[in-house]
Amino acid sequence: MILQPTLFAPIIQYVIFANAEEITFEVEDNFQKQTYRNRYYIYGANGKQLLNVPIVHAKGANRVKTKEVKIDASTSWQKLHLKTLDAAYSSSPFYEFYRDDLLPIFQKKFTYLLDLNLESIAIVNACLELEFKIKKTKEFHLETPPHTDFRNLAVAKQKQDCILNTYTQVFDNKHGYITNLSILDLLFNEGTSALLYLEAHNKYLKKNYQLF
Repeated sequence: MILQPTLFAPIIQYVIFANAEEITFEVEDNFQKQTYRNRYYIYGANGKQLLNVPIVHAKGANRVKTKEVKIDASTSWQKLHLKTLDAAYSSSPFYEFYRDDLLPIFQKKFTYLLDLNLESIAIVNACLELEFKIKKTKEFHLETPPHTDFRNLAVAKQKQDCILNTYTQVFDNKHGYITNLSILDLLFNEGTSALLYLEAHNKYLKKNYQLF
């Protein structure tokens, strides 16, 4: 299966991770705007909240490969993200348990967006105790074999009709349940049960994505 390496990806992407033995990450495509490559959604006090990583935009009409996209270091996005997560999840059951594990994402200097995303995946995988073999594309192909291409899951502007199981969220008594947020929402609320939650959706994948 081929997916985009995104930042703190939506839960549906981790459902695929948890039910696969091998994942191929697309690293040879051109960067597209409005994707989860440099954004993720959490559950804040006012509902669904966007956190965005600023990037250095290409000049003119030139296309830039995703692996060449640089992070805009002129902003304090890491401090803002961590402060926002503190405010949103400090009362969640497992935030303090995982916070230190995630700190490298908010303290280390990253030049390239792809490096940030791959490290975030590695850290979250460690927190989840999730293992799968990782490969990377060597060249870009517009089309891939049927039922293997999930790169579209990285498109934030595309509605994802993901009917996933519910779990308790910090502010669900105010705004109701919000599905398919960043994997961080599941991790902070479900903790050690998060992997079981992800693995339990193998029937959902088989029905909706013709997997397994």
